[in-house]
Amino acid sequence: MNKYLPVLFLIFSLNAAAQRTREVQHQNHFWTSINTQARISNKIFLVGDFHVRRTNYLKNNNFYYTRAGVGYIINKNLSVSLSGGHMWLANKTATTELFVNENRLVQQVQLNQPLGKVQLSQRFRLEERWIQKVVNNELTDNYRYSTRYRYQLGLNIPLSKNKYVPSIALSDELMLQTGKDIVYNNFDQNRLFAGIKQQITPSLAFDFGYMHVWQQRLSGYQYNLNHTIRWFFYWQPDFRKKHTTANP
Repeated sequence: MNKYLPVLFLIFSLNAAAQRTREVQHQNHFWTSINTQARISNKIFLVGDFHVRRTNYLKNNNFYYTRAGVGYIINKNLSVSLSGGHMWLANKTATTELFVNENRLVQQVQLNQPLGKVQLSQRFRLEERWIQKVVNNELTDNYRYSTRYRYQLGLNIPLSKNKYVPSIALSDELMLQTGKDIVYNNFDQNRLFAGIKQQITPSLAFDFGYMHVWQQRLSGYQYNLNHTIRWFFYWQPDFRKKHTTANP
């Protein structure tokens, strides 16, 4: 009988794992940000972001994130950038609220292509992430590392030749990750967005709409389904010196 016990144990274990049901937590978010890309020369630009996301729309903290870096324009459609970011992620229990620290190194390639009247954008980001560990609802000095791969495909569909008339904005971003602590969730999340984009001034615009976020947690069987109202601002100032031609 003893020689059959390991086999029986394996069968029961596999059966229990197969019967573990997917747990989905539904959340409502409001997410706003200011995203800056400032030209300082014909080839060089500076990037800077600040993001705020709250749960139960505006009631509770979710995260704060800031990022800064530099980019290089290869041609009119293609650019690359390197930046560093820091996130404060809220970890709330019934009695306490902690802010978990996360540091990021972000490498990005951006390709913009016109398809007739439609503007197509493709963005690939490689993020190296160091996320602070929490044990027994207390922050520790230890961090878990992961590498995240992000690919975003976006469409901007104009409704008028007048650039100050809102256009339709659609995008989808897939995120995958690897690392020694990433065992059950190599798939991280998918973000699907639909809304409008509005030009306010030549250097300032925003998009506003709904984002559906499907995220897998570390356990592998737990998921977050986030219904998110997104309102992102884009500031693109030009600090290049303007050269004027002297009158003859």
